[in-house]
Amino acid sequence: MAKINLKEKENLEKKISPKKVIIPAIVGVLAVFGMLYYQIKDKHVSFDVINFTGITVLFLVIAALFMMLRDIGYMARFKVLSENKVSWFQAFRVIMLWEFASAISPSAIGGTGVAVVFVHKEGISVGKSTAIVMATSFLDEMYFLIMFPLMVFAVGPDTLFTIGNASGLNFDNQFFYFAIIGYLLKFAYILFISYGLFINPVIIKKTILAIFSLKPLRRWRNEARRAGLDIISNSHELRRKPFGFWFKAAGATFISWTARYWVVNAIFVAFFAMKNNHFLLFAKQLVMWIMMLVSPTPGGSGFSEYVFSEYLKDFMPQVAGIAIITAFVWRLLTYYPYLIAGVIIGPKWLRDKFPPIIKKK
Repeated sequence: MAKINLKEKENLEKKISPKKVIIPAIVGVLAVFGMLYYQIKDKHVSFDVINFTGITVLFLVIAALFMMLRDIGYMARFKVLSENKVSWFQAFRVIMLWEFASAISPSAIGGTGVAVVFVHKEGISVGKSTAIVMATSFLDEMYFLIMFPLMVFAVGPDTLFTIGNASGLNFDNQFFYFAIIGYLLKFAYILFISYGLFINPVIIKKTILAIFSLKPLRRWRNEARRAGLDIISNSHELRRKPFGFWFKAAGATFISWTARYWVVNAIFVAFFAMKNNHFLLFAKQLVMWIMMLVSPTPGGSGFSEYVFSEYLKDFMPQVAGIAIITAFVWRLLTYYPYLIAGVIIGPKWLRDKFPPIIKKK
């Protein structure tokens, strides 16, 4: 078991290594400067449209508070799903590490793969940890699956995908493709998770066993089988949970994601004194997050800034460079803090949860 514990630590160190922060940070910064140079070269640039006033500071603080509310919502949901078996500090630590893992992984992969270890090391069984992570993913994806068609219906597909003078809903619009592909990926994933959690958890066990049948992972096949049995029992337990349990978890999910979207609304009020079209901006952000799922870069670096600056440019003054700078401010508030948190929390957490093995003389 000691060897397994040591191997697990080594694998986790590789996956959440602070060194991995360098790649997404460099990609993001280079993308911003590259797009900024392309937009402002040979052009007279004036940033007079941005007035730094007390309102600017106030709404930037509000944007930061929305991000805090987002994390509090995630923490509250984790406590609900764990049936209050973790403290608020433990919930904070797990969420920060989970977000850090997502920030240094391609958007389509996220941090779910290592999240089970983060949860398990807080004193929860492997099977229950897996069930919690799966329930978390289920609630997140359900938010998108429900809200996306609601936004399309409320705003209208043409309005939602229109940029500038271009017609919105057509197959020449790359953002339409990004959104549809991202939504279909989420739909397929939620079908698998729903079926595994609530109908046939045996398929999850078989999937885990198939993964641990691979030669590099075969040594942990027995542990994987026990985890699969735990998942089956925990799945039955989740199915028996009362309505109140799922209502609280879904409510925390709704608060968390909605608060994250309102960050951009606050930024636009701060910089551009935006007063109208807040609902449309909210709807476009939801579509934008679905698009980001197709990004192959860690944390969507580069791709996220591009989508933000192009897809939301109609809400900003048509001045070269403004959209890129605003996108960078958005990422400073919603992405880079998790990189910093992971670098600070990760090494100490690894030392605490994987103490060095002292050999007996």
